[in-house]
Amino acid sequence: MTIKVLLADDHGIITDGLRALINGQGDMKVVAVADNGLDAVRRSIDARPDVVVMDQAMPEMNGTEAAQMIRARRSATRVVILSMHSNPEHVQRALHAGVNGYVLKASAGDEVVSAIRAVHAGRRYLSAPLTEQLLDRMLDRADDPLSRLSVRERQVLKMLAEGQPVVRIAAKLSLSRKTVETYRERTMEKLKLANLPALVKFALKKGIIALD
Repeated sequence: MTIKVLLADDHGIITDGLRALINGQGDMKVVAVADNGLDAVRRSIDARPDVVVMDQAMPEMNGTEAAQMIRARRSATRVVILSMHSNPEHVQRALHAGVNGYVLKASAGDEVVSAIRAVHAGRRYLSAPLTEQLLDRMLDRADDPLSRLSVRERQVLKMLAEGQPVVRIAAKLSLSRKTVETYRERTMEKLKLANLPALVKFALKKGIIALD
């Protein structure tokens, strides 16, 4: 049985390398490629992959947000996140979003192949040094403030933190300006943030956006 894989990464050189690695396996095949989170969600519905291997930091929608939407629409599809972040908050948020595997970029390569096979078999896969003991502690931690937000609120939060104006966000999400403003106010209220600089600081701390 061939494992159908969708790759999502906004860096073509990484995508090309992973595609060659995966297609070189006798039991795997890359059936689709995406270069941003929203496209990954769309292509996962069309291509119906068994496993999505997705970068955490992508334009439009990050890997965790995209994973949550993919898993909601296609529960049979497993998701492996590639990330440079190993801190508990990033991993915990990904797992709660329905991610099945979390591979650190520093140890990627052949480990991606192992992760694909593991999650396709119904197991969870975490890169070393993300041990099962660490996983258990993370899942038992106090409530993550981001869990209070809906998928749409997290989208608006990310775009605001990136400095995108309300009008542009409204156009990208096919919403009215008033609706986006409502999402902004509701998000800041839920997170107890007083102003936009506080929102940006929060987004950086939580890994929603990154400094270039």
